[in-house]
Amino acid sequence: MTGPEMTEERPHVVRHARGKRPDFYETPGLDHVMSMIMVLASEVATMRDRLDSAERVAKASGLDLAAGIEALELDQAALEEREERRQDLLRRLYYLQLKDADEAAKAHTSEGFNATIAEIALQD
Repeated sequence: MTGPEMTEERPHVVRHARGKRPDFYETPGLDHVMSMIMVLASEVATMRDRLDSAERVAKASGLDLAAGIEALELDQAALEEREERRQDLLRRLYYLQLKDADEAAKAHTSEGFNATIAEIALQD
């Protein structure tokens, strides 16, 4: 799995690799964009393989898969399952941005905030 790794025992725990990630491109943010593209490419390739498998199984069974998909009405459980998959994709897609935001939030302490407020107050 790319990005955050969650354990079965503790699915809410997200582990991050420690240390600074290497930058391959000089343009700020380009490494993050490339990572996002690779996550999407992997996801698309996997979906295409699964769809191809489903189409082949259906054809071998004499089923009109396209018509069945068009007529399909999902129940609440299926909708929630799809939403969970979407959220997982978004977590993997925005992994680096979320990691950077988490690191930035941890770097901001209440002492630093108070020092900034005091510095601003002295400027008046």
